[in-house]
Amino acid sequence: QVQLVESGGGLVQAGGSLRLSCAASGFIFSIANMGWYRQAPGNQRELVATITNTKYTSYADSVKGRFTISRDNAKNTVYLQMNNLKPEDTADYYCNVPDSAGGTRHSWGQGTQVTVSS
Repeated sequence: QVQLVESGGGLVQAGGSLRLSCAASGFIFSIANMGWYRQAPGNQRELVATITNTKYTSYADSVKGRFTISRDNAKNTVYLQMNNLKPEDTADYYCNVPDSAGGTRHSWGQGTQVTVSS
């Protein structure tokens, strides 16, 4: 059974930093590409960052230069370091395995809430 457990969210002032973690289980993490997604109230869920099994990374334009995705295969965990946070980064953040059709392979976890105050 696949489990994705996100943590590390919280309330932070604009310009601050947070580090999100996602602990994965139930699939072979080391060969999986991983992605961080976010969903703000009233908006669709969007892909924020991806990291391949070879650690190639890519980012949405809105977070490029501020967010860094990384992974620790020994811990089956993917991270999202978020710096210089902005109020528009406020959202629930989730991790998942992106598929080739633009969707995701697994059910969503509970997510972790990030709130950035101005």
